Amino acid sequence: MNEQLHQSHTREAFYRRDRRSVALAREFTRNALADWEIADRADEVLLCVSELATNAILHGVPPGRGYALRLCIHRDGVLRVEVRDSGTGDLRKVSTPYRDLDADSGRGLLLVSVLADKWGVGERVPGKAVWCEFMVGYG
Repeated sequence: MNEQLHQSHTREAFYRRDRRSVALAREFTRNALADWEIADRADEVLLCVSELATNAILHGVPPGRGYALRLCIHRDGVLRVEVRDSGTGDLRKVSTPYRDLDADSGRGLLLVSVLADKWGVGERVPGKAVWCEFMVGYG
């Protein structure tokens, strides 16, 4: 275990409702993973960040607002990714990712549910938080 990770570390960023923010969220995550010396599962984490950020933009962020991306690595090796928005989405719809697999879109949460070790959605006031967790190695 990396000596710098004896306690949990958290990073958070806020993004406006803009498609370009997805690339910024990925870069933010890539830098945090490098700083924390997390090498394994980076591709899976980055794909999940992309999907959660895209869903926030498309379904969770009202015009003129934004979303927050929070990354937290715990000393037990759990990396938690959380995207919080202020939209009024139907939490039941968010928590059931299995949609029409032949559709051109709508498989983002299905990917998250397959790639992450755990995932879920929670209510916030206002809005919701969609999260996923990964067991990761260091250095």
